[in-house]
Amino acid sequence: MDFQPLKYILELSKNPNAPVLVLLHGTGGDEQDLIPLAKDITKDFHLLSLRGNVNEGGMPRFFRRVRMGVFDEKDLAFRTDEMKAFIEKVLQENHLENAKIVALGYSNGANIAGATLLKYPDFFDGAILFRPMLPFQEPVLTEKAQQVPVFFSNGKHDPTVPPKDTSTYLEILKEQGFEVEHHALPTSHNLTYNDVELAKVWLERYFPIN
Repeated sequence: MDFQPLKYILELSKNPNAPVLVLLHGTGGDEQDLIPLAKDITKDFHLLSLRGNVNEGGMPRFFRRVRMGVFDEKDLAFRTDEMKAFIEKVLQENHLENAKIVALGYSNGANIAGATLLKYPDFFDGAILFRPMLPFQEPVLTEKAQQVPVFFSNGKHDPTVPPKDTSTYLEILKEQGFEVEHHALPTSHNLTYNDVELAKVWLERYFPIN
């Protein structure tokens, strides 16, 4: 299967040297969804917001799943490669190939961001993962990350992500060399004000704009 382009929105910062925040929506979302949230977190980054290429009953996703909570890992691996190649193409076309890249993903978007971290640990310079699940049950053999910072927030009452799976995922990220900041919030799968505020502080600490 050949790579296909993704629909996207690119909003450039007034600061040409700003990092790029790559926005990855949840199931049923689109490239518009996370832009308001991203602007609450940062006013200074370039924003590249993508729409997933998979359609599940009319709902855009970034990769297929077998059923709720069970991923089609072969498709996930392919879509991860497809997305990475597309991001590289867009950044090169817009003279941003030397910019730092930070992923911001929610749910399904957080899962493909996590898959990218594990397959290509040097691609993203950082990642914000809201309500993620472990993307690959089988280990993905890669080099270890060089202390890439990762913001990870889960909901304590989230029925879609078992606590044991979250603990396993956190251990894997740390073992793979990622510098993880973890927040277990008193909520379900939905995003909250706390997610936004904590992510904002994290982003300002690791990626300050001069």
